[in-house]
Amino acid sequence: MNQDILDKDAEMMASPENELAENSKMDGPDDLADMAENAKQATDFMKAMAHESRLMILCYLSSGEKSVMELEELLALRQPTVSQQLARLRLERLITARRDGKTIYYSIADDRALKMMEVVYGMFCDAKSRG
Repeated sequence: MNQDILDKDAEMMASPENELAENSKMDGPDDLADMAENAKQATDFMKAMAHESRLMILCYLSSGEKSVMELEELLALRQPTVSQQLARLRLERLITARRDGKTIYYSIADDRALKMMEVVYGMFCDAKSRG
């Protein structure tokens, strides 16, 4: 009979809530180092997007590939400015380029950037969400 009580106590302790609490505890310095590295990667990713022109470029590219000239016209910016922002996005590997003759076309290379643009659009651009 005492064994039955112990078994029921063990089942209660293994509930999903307790399991979640156990899984969220860090085991040691390695977990802290992993968390710090993940935080650095996330920060770098967000810094790359945290510029009005770069964010607008990603917004336009989220609908498909665009040439440099198309981006210049859409953004109403001069070519050197657009190229500088494209270079930063390429450096961060958020976009990729392909050449067709003299024209260079850009597209989003990182699915995380595309997902982030969907979230940003939903939060700031979608008329329904702006209240």
